[in-house]
Amino acid sequence: MRYGICPISIAPLRSETSDASEMVSQVLYGEIFKIIESRKKWSKIRLAHDNYEGWIDNEQFQEIEAEEYHHLLKEDNYYSKDLIAHLTHEDRTLSTITIGAQVSSSHFLQDLFPIDTAKIHFSKPQLINNALLFLNTPYLWGGRTPLGIDCSGFTQLIYRLIGFDLLRDASEQATQGEVLSFIEESEPGDLAFFDNHEGKITHVGIIMSDNYIIHAHGKVRIDRLDQSGIFNIEKSIHTHKLRVIKKII
Repeated sequence: MRYGICPISIAPLRSETSDASEMVSQVLYGEIFKIIESRKKWSKIRLAHDNYEGWIDNEQFQEIEAEEYHHLLKEDNYYSKDLIAHLTHEDRTLSTITIGAQVSSSHFLQDLFPIDTAKIHFSKPQLINNALLFLNTPYLWGGRTPLGIDCSGFTQLIYRLIGFDLLRDASEQATQGEVLSFIEESEPGDLAFFDNHEGKITHVGIIMSDNYIIHAHGKVRIDRLDQSGIFNIEKSIHTHKLRVIKKII
């Protein structure tokens, strides 16, 4: 088995071995992974934090030894808390990183970043404060940053910032946590999941107080939530059908 780490701000994770193929997710700075298949230009990887798989350009990661991978795996993870931040490389050049970047890996990559500013404070109320930072972020399939994000990338990143690892896709996240019977049982920070006409869970959002929900649909936005689903305030229609509510933490 081979292993790798992402030393750049953002690396696309693609469904096939082509720059033109679908971006299924993104690898953020400092994230580690297993390399499960290698080709001339591309490698198929499995991310350590959520076991998500996809193809990454070989020019966009650094290979590491097995013992280095397992050492990093055991370390406490810290994440950048600023929407946009900078770190300094050994050659004194700068790189831009986004919120959620795994800056606890910066020492291994010989980059400078004020780790003390990235330490995690587990606080469920902080979930909503973090989520509000993303308001109006454009929807981007596979995105995981404030420059573009999808619905499950949004919930995954918000939970990451308080130290909890969600899986990557909405249907996978729906397998986590405790089922709640009614919206009235939920608390701000719980997750609501929504299905399509075929009954497949395809959307997720974060419940706020007073029956509001923040979610990524076109952009990160706030709408009303009722027992039928998400009610789009601007269009005065229900846009998503409620499937289940989960208390994750």
